[in-house]
Amino acid sequence: MAAQYPEQYYEFFRKFNVGEYYECHDLLEDIWMEDKTNKFLQGMLQLAVGIYHFECGNMKGARWMFTNARKYLANYTPVYWSLNVEQVIDYIEECLAALPEIDSIPYQEVKSIPFPYRKLQLEQQS
Repeated sequence: MAAQYPEQYYEFFRKFNVGEYYECHDLLEDIWMEDKTNKFLQGMLQLAVGIYHFECGNMKGARWMFTNARKYLANYTPVYWSLNVEQVIDYIEECLAALPEIDSIPYQEVKSIPFPYRKLQLEQQS
């Protein structure tokens, strides 16, 4: 039987894959608030918030969020809640490498910075 997760978890991936990163945060925060010991959810929250900070020009905030997301998710490899966490950590590394070594840039200039946007997908359950 396939594992069942909270509906907000599935909705997180739908929103993430269309670039609605702020909304992703709200979705996972709802279930994370019920169990703050779940660092997996906190790591996924911080991944989405990191991209949101990047898009707003806050490179320092993005770097901080990505670094913490990587730290939290490292304890959940290789796969957790049907997500290949190792691939997500590799993606976070790509995101960190793409950030310029400055604290912030004007919002209007963000689109000129190459960024490795990716879609996240849950693994099939048997």
